[in-house]
Amino acid sequence: MKDFHYIETAESATALLKPFRLELLKRLDEPRTCVELAEVFGQTPQKIYYHVKALEKAGVVEKVSERRARAIMEGVYQASARSYWLAPQLVGAVGGQRAAQDQTSLRVLLSLAEEMQAEIGKLGRDSEAGRDVPSLSLSGEVYLPDASRRAEFMREVQELMQALARQYGLPGDAQTDGATGESFRIVLACYPKQER
Repeated sequence: MKDFHYIETAESATALLKPFRLELLKRLDEPRTCVELAEVFGQTPQKIYYHVKALEKAGVVEKVSERRARAIMEGVYQASARSYWLAPQLVGAVGGQRAAQDQTSLRVLLSLAEEMQAEIGKLGRDSEAGRDVPSLSLSGEVYLPDASRRAEFMREVQELMQALARQYGLPGDAQTDGATGESFRIVLACYPKQER
């Protein structure tokens, strides 16, 4: 069982996002047959089989073995992952075109977070396949008492990002042309912290 499964297609999302199927998926944290699930849910094995096959087709459930029960072979199914990550583009944007030119817009921040989630979800598959995925995450809090300090902070953050780009180069710069290595994306987000 993988740590997580990244769902990118609308068909897979539609198959999964039904309350009964989500409950089935929770019960498939360990291998079970449709007959066993039918007993848990008080349903017929045929109804359970229908939903399990839909989940299997969506890639979120796997047939892990078969066993003979009386005169028939019975499939044993298990969830393919411990958690599931829905690609942000499947949710859809509300409110039309995002105001990309406004760097302080919450819409732009949300769009960037969606892009980052999608990219990290794809990198997760590389990690599951045993490939090394170098990454780093930092988180912190600052206190900005008034608007003048916020403007000063924003200016310093922009200067820091520009300095990093100048020091390490951007893809396509003269210092990176023909060089071997990897490109990394740096994302810095700043937003008001909500009190718990």
